[in-house]
Amino acid sequence: MIRSTLLAITLAFAAIPAFGEDAKGSVVAKLQPYLADHTLSGAVTLVASKNRVLSFETAGHADVAAKEPMKKDSLFWIASMSKPVSITAFMMLVDEGKVNVDDPAEKYLPEFKGMMVAMETNADHVLLKKPAHPVRVRDLITHTHGLSRAPLDLKGESLSLRNAVRTYSLTPLKWEPGSRYEYSNMGIDAAAAIVEVVSEKHFEDFLDERLLRPLGMKDTTFWPDERQLKRIAKSYKPRKDKTGLDEASLGVFEPSAGNLRRAPGPAGGLFSTATDISIFGRMLLNGGSYGGKRYLSEAAVKQMTSTQTGDLLLAGRDDTGYGFGFMTGRDSQPGAAWMASGTYGHGGAFGTFLWIDPKRELVMVLMIQHASFPGQEKDTIRPTFVKAAVETFGVNSD
Repeated sequence: MIRSTLLAITLAFAAIPAFGEDAKGSVVAKLQPYLADHTLSGAVTLVASKNRVLSFETAGHADVAAKEPMKKDSLFWIASMSKPVSITAFMMLVDEGKVNVDDPAEKYLPEFKGMMVAMETNADHVLLKKPAHPVRVRDLITHTHGLSRAPLDLKGESLSLRNAVRTYSLTPLKWEPGSRYEYSNMGIDAAAAIVEVVSEKHFEDFLDERLLRPLGMKDTTFWPDERQLKRIAKSYKPRKDKTGLDEASLGVFEPSAGNLRRAPGPAGGLFSTATDISIFGRMLLNGGSYGGKRYLSEAAVKQMTSTQTGDLLLAGRDDTGYGFGFMTGRDSQPGAAWMASGTYGHGGAFGTFLWIDPKRELVMVLMIQHASFPGQEKDTIRPTFVKAAVETFGVNSD
């Protein structure tokens, strides 16, 4: 648990573990400047092809004060990297014909029936309009749904996933479904609620039984157990003056043994390791198969990893689109490894990152716990890592 008083930490880099070695050169070493200027405490990087791990390295510390080195099996809160994992489980039901992405969401979630769009809103009135079409399932998984959170005072209580999704129908839609792209957790959580309705199982049980355990993602969980808690890399926030790092909390996702009170959080609640995420990525790179077992159809993988949002932009950015649960590259800078056309993946709020390049046949996994990630570092750390992986391993590294 995070101590009540933030630790002021100055890194002594003579004590930082050496960067990993690789026959073709070190990828994690390219992140050394971020450790040297006290932006990062440590990192785990893994690069794989369809058939094997090409590079697996660590640097820095999982616990700076205790001088505990980062390890290959260190556990990380992956935050929004949970989204593609959760939607993969959802797409299994689509493959089985039990869910259709073009159906109205109200077919599975009756509380969404009759939702209206807020055309005008001020302190005195709200003008409502019937939408051209109801919220569709595909709107939920592409962030184009228009849902908003109801202003509820829960006094610290945690709603179940199903009840949390029911509250999304208590306020009008913010826009015509499908007409705007605004990133949020609500649609992904609603899709997970559909899994619960259709499968008649808790989402976390369906995910574990159908995807995590069969695929071998043994450390991926919403609730780390006591043994896993000992392997969690601590989260840090760099000081503005770059003189050191302070410990940072994961907020509602701060882990503790047996913390089952919190709902699973399909859009952002998973913890995982570099190995588990690389297995997940290799399954996708192999078109839905891994270890001789098929998890998704090739058609489902193509849907998930192709841009489904057309020309809609997220906050004006033209480098990414969105598939079903995945960010997709738009090739806004032709020839660049970062966000190239055909690439896809997802990041997490504290800097974790999975990126897959089918053309170069690479799965790239970056695991860090960087609390102030929104900002300048976001635009440099991840591209630096992707560029290093691509330059080191290129095309068809088998």
